[in-house]
Amino acid sequence: MFLRSASSALLLAAAFAAPALADDWPQFRGPARDGVSREKGLLQEWPKDGPPLSWSVKGLGGGYSTVSVAGDRLYTLGNRGKDSHIIALDRKTGAIIWTAEVGTAGGNLGCTPTVDGDHVYALGQMGDLVCIDHDGKRVWHRDVMKEFGGVKGGWNYCESPLIDGDRVIVTPGGNNATVVALNKKTGETIWTCPLPLKHTEAGYSSVVVAQPGGVKHYVQLVNGGLVGIGTDGKFLWKYEKLGPNTANIPTPIITGDYVFASAGYGKGAALLKFKVDGKNVSVEEVYFKRELTNKHGGVIRVGDYVYGDTDDQGKPFCAEAATGKVRWKRSEEGTGRGSAAVVYADGRL
Repeated sequence: MFLRSASSALLLAAAFAAPALADDWPQFRGPARDGVSREKGLLQEWPKDGPPLSWSVKGLGGGYSTVSVAGDRLYTLGNRGKDSHIIALDRKTGAIIWTAEVGTAGGNLGCTPTVDGDHVYALGQMGDLVCIDHDGKRVWHRDVMKEFGGVKGGWNYCESPLIDGDRVIVTPGGNNATVVALNKKTGETIWTCPLPLKHTEAGYSSVVVAQPGGVKHYVQLVNGGLVGIGTDGKFLWKYEKLGPNTANIPTPIITGDYVFASAGYGKGAALLKFKVDGKNVSVEEVYFKRELTNKHGGVIRVGDYVYGDTDDQGKPFCAEAATGKVRWKRSEEGTGRGSAAVVYADGRL
């Protein structure tokens, strides 16, 4: 979600061992929202000067949005003047195809657009949720602050919307409609869910789907902690050790009957096990480890291990997912430091 600095340029490097059509990456952290790519055939070692540059483009505006890839296009979000915009680019050349206004810019953050078929969804820093069609025209708009009494954190909104079936799920925050589901075609409200937390402000995390025992529900990290919400909008469970916080940012990781969630600013990370009783879901703590704190960039799980950076320190770690035991951590800062997002592809972080 956060990077060390904002940028108005986008670079694409040729990192494949042979020409190949890359898989789509249509939303924040990829198809499964877990930061793990299923692609193969990537370079296992880069040339001394790095892979050759395929193209570059400038003028996309400032911000911290990452890039979504779908079909023959790339999508990102950038602040251009006083407003934030979704920008569509040609995948092969980097040429700007269109830009679409989202809403008033509020700082240099910015969600990653979510692509669903011929539509793109984005949540602006000041609460403007939009649906844009393939030609760059606005289909609908909702102001989640004004319409739902939303309460954002000090860095404004930075959530990447989740598309689930016919719904778009976002987190206005606040006591009345902490999380909401809208019809993705019309923007009409399907349900609102007030959460029974002391601190209901929206965090900077994005919603993920869990399905333990076949009971599908949504998991989100807000300022007050980690929560579970049914597909009907019913509150299911909460875990408050991860809140309140200066900023809760990392996206939770769902693996079968377990959810791993980390929070920064010295907070720590927890592994919880889902307990299913009919249509009801609760959680029990497996462990809570302060040494697995992650401020920016998120944590990913590959096999039996989780990987992330230690609280914006440039000290990556590897820990056993089942126990939280740290297997290795860089003890001193190297040439790379500060906030970093981590992804996995073809045997490499």
